[in-house]
Amino acid sequence: QVQLVESGGGLVQAGGSLRLSCAASGLTSHFYNMGWFRQAPTKEREFVAAIHWNGGKIHYADSVQGRFTISKDNAPNTVHLQLNNLKPEDTAVYYCVVDREVWDGLSVRANDYDYWGQGTQVTVSS
Repeated sequence: QVQLVESGGGLVQAGGSLRLSCAASGLTSHFYNMGWFRQAPTKEREFVAAIHWNGGKIHYADSVQGRFTISKDNAPNTVHLQLNNLKPEDTAVYYCVVDREVWDGLSVRANDYDYWGQGTQVTVSS
């Protein structure tokens, strides 16, 4: 059974930083692209960032480019998301995701990701 466990969310003031982590277990290999989505109250789920399984390709949403950094851990199927210069509009539940398809690209579509974590709340106060 595949499980994604996120950690690191919390409450922070605008301009502050947080580091989210996600560890996926139960996967049969480490050739999986991973990423993050977020969903704010009354809004649709949106893409945040993704990283190729070999770490050689990364993609960010325009809204977080230059502020957030996604990275892979040495441990298999573990990713981190460093959130810097946080803004109130970054407030959302952040979800870790895994793409089971092995390919060279990175998807920004939620439907292309097969496994989702339970989510971790990030709240940014003004």
